[in-house]
Amino acid sequence: MRMNTMPLRLIVMGVSGCGKSTMASALGERMGLEMVDGDDLHLPESVAKMRSGIALQDADRWPWLDRIGHYLAQAQEPGRVVACSALKRVYRERIREQAGDVCFVFLDGDFDLIQQRMRQRVGHYMQPGLLDSQFLTLEKPRADETDVIRLPITEPIQDMVAQALQALHSRLHPAL
Repeated sequence: MRMNTMPLRLIVMGVSGCGKSTMASALGERMGLEMVDGDDLHLPESVAKMRSGIALQDADRWPWLDRIGHYLAQAQEPGRVVACSALKRVYRERIREQAGDVCFVFLDGDFDLIQQRMRQRVGHYMQPGLLDSQFLTLEKPRADETDVIRLPITEPIQDMVAQALQALHSRLHPAL
C-alpha cells in the first residue's frame, strides 16, 4: 500500500456511537484536513428511515459509499477525513475502489459502552435501538486489511488522537 503520497484520505470508522465524528473532527483539526461527517452524505430518504428506527439495506448504502469515495478521491493537499461506519469489508472495498489509497481508523468498542454513550446523545437521528443491527452488520477489519489502524475507544479522546497520529506518521514515513 502506498500511503506516502498526498493528499491523505482518511476514514474514521465503526458502529454508531463509537466516536467517529469526534475523532474525525479532531484529526482534521490536528492535520489540517477537510472533514465531513458521512451522515451528511446520506440521501434524505435514508436519514428518514434511520430516524424512524429502520436499518438501512445495502441498496441504500451503495450510492452513499460511492459519494464518500468520490469525496475522498477529489481531495487536494493535505487531504480529507470522513466519519463513516464502513461496517462491512465490502463497503470498505467499495470506498477503496472510488477513493484510491485510503487509510481507515477503526474505533473498536464493546456493545455496552457504546450503548451507554448513545443514550447520552441528544438530537442524533440514529436511534439506540439500531445499535443491534450495527453490531450484527459489523465485520471487524482483519489483518489482511493493512490500511486499517485499530484504536480501542476506552481511552480519552486526546490519547486516541495521539495514537492515531503516531500510527499515521509511521505509515506515511516508514523509514523515520
